[in-house]
This record gives sequence, C-alpha cells and structure tokens, in this order.
Amino acid sequence: MTQRLQGKVIVVTGAGAGVGKEIALEAARQGAKVVVNDLGVNMEGDGERSAGPAQQTADQIRAAGGEASANTDSVAEWNSAQQIVQQAIDLYGRVDGLVNNAGNLRDGYFHKMSEEDFDAVVKVHLKGCFNMARAVAPHFRSQESGAIVHMTSTSGLIGNGAQANYAAAKMGIVGLSKSIALDMERFHVRSNCIAPFAFTRMVSSIPTDNPEGLARTLVNQRMEVAKIAPFTCALLTDEASGVTGQIFGVRSNEIYLFSQPRPIRTAHRGEGWTVDTCLEVALPTMKPSFYPLDKSRDIFTWDPV
Repeated sequence: MTQRLQGKVIVVTGAGAGVGKEIALEAARQGAKVVVNDLGVNMEGDGERSAGPAQQTADQIRAAGGEASANTDSVAEWNSAQQIVQQAIDLYGRVDGLVNNAGNLRDGYFHKMSEEDFDAVVKVHLKGCFNMARAVAPHFRSQESGAIVHMTSTSGLIGNGAQANYAAAKMGIVGLSKSIALDMERFHVRSNCIAPFAFTRMVSSIPTDNPEGLARTLVNQRMEVAKIAPFTCALLTDEASGVTGQIFGVRSNEIYLFSQPRPIRTAHRGEGWTVDTCLEVALPTMKPSFYPLDKSRDIFTWDPV
C-alpha cells in the first residue's frame, strides 16, 4: 500500500473517539506521525478531563507500528492550542497537517438557549478552529506548505432544529476556512471543510422516544465513522495541493462537493428603491427563488449508500 502521508506530522483534535480517532488511525496507516488530541471530557465539553481516550488512540497507533503521541490540551484556549502544536514540533520537528475535529454539543431550542450554552459551543468549534489554525500558521508559512481540514456540518450549511449554537459555529467555520485559504494561498497552504455524516456519540444524542427520532437513529447507525477518514487524509496529501477553499461532505460511500453562496436573482430600478417598491416589486421578483426552511434530512432524503 502506498503511504501518501509518509514523513508528515499531522495533528488531529478530538481524536480520542469517533470520527477523529478514525482519522488519526488512517493518517498513521498512511505513514504520518500523529499528535492525538482529546480532552477526554463528556459530550457537553465539561466534566473531569481524562488522558484515557487520547492515550488509547495513540497506543493503538503504536501497536500497529506507527508513531503517535497523546495530548489533552484544550483547543478552546489560545495558549493550550499553541501547546498542542508545540508538542508536534518538540517531538517530531515539524507539523504538516491539521484536522480540526474537536467539538461539543449543547442542543436546545433557540428561545430557551442560555448564553453559557451558546458561548461554550462557539468557543470549542469556531474559536477552537481559529486557535489551532493560527497556531500552525507560522510553521506552515515558514515551510511554505501545509493543509488544514475543518469539520463543519449540514446543521449550519442547511439547517437543523434546536442547534442554533452548533449551526452558527459550524457555518462560521466555513467562513474561517475560506479566509485561511485566501490569506495563506501565497504560502501554498490549503484549507478545506468537510461535513461528516457518521454515527458518533453526538449523533446518538438524538431522542428516540418518538417515531421520527427512532427512524433517524436507525439510518444514522448505518453511517460508519471510519468512512470519513480516507477523504480527510486525501486532502492532507501533496497530491491534493490544488484543492483549497472548498466544502465537502462524506456520507458512508458518498462524497459531496457543496455549493457556496452566490447571487442567484437580481432586481434593478434605475430610479432607486422605496419601501413600497421593495415590497411590491423586489420581493415578489425574488420569491420564486427563495429557499424553504429545509432541514438536513429534507435534503438528504435517500438512505446512505
């Protein structure tokens, strides 16, 4: 088997379980040295930290003949994010790739959501992605190479109920990734997003006490976390050097390229607009192109294949 990441050093956050763990394992199989980051806390992102999950992933990599080290620093804080990257430099002398996968979940309807629950999720997902990308940026710039993959979600790209905090953070990651891609292009640094579909402990939190929730869970259980890893690792390789600023999705054996916001309809009046003409002309002109209040499951109506 060709090892596409031979000689590279990859940092994977949230790699103690689920999608992150499988990405770390695949990166190691592809020849990379891996820094396995995970706080080892509960799904909400709090509780007592444990080195267990990160260490178990690192041990599994080493048992298979690879190189890995465990890390339990938080991506949500600037200094600790710097320490994660510094560990890669101290142990392996460089850093070539970053997978921003760490996350937490505090679902709730918007009209009931607390400031604390909003801030906690945005801090881990969006600020965490910034912290980690900013930590690797000087190293990537000096070596004029590097790749970042951020995990986004269709909760932000399309929509889901009771996830305003999560959706806002995940859509923010899309804008962050595009900005990184633009600013770092001159240094041959790439930044892309993946919306992963997989049955993880976050997805398993969907209530099953109603027919709809049970049906969703039964479908979700068919989506293996390991399916996300190959495409993620492919984006970290030198062979994907021309791929940047994109939004992908991986769902079982399917890989998607998502659209990005562009103008789709226009209205013009040479004499300018008034409130009345906006209501009488502009909005009726555009209404046929309005998007409905879709949720992710309204768009992905077919079972995973």
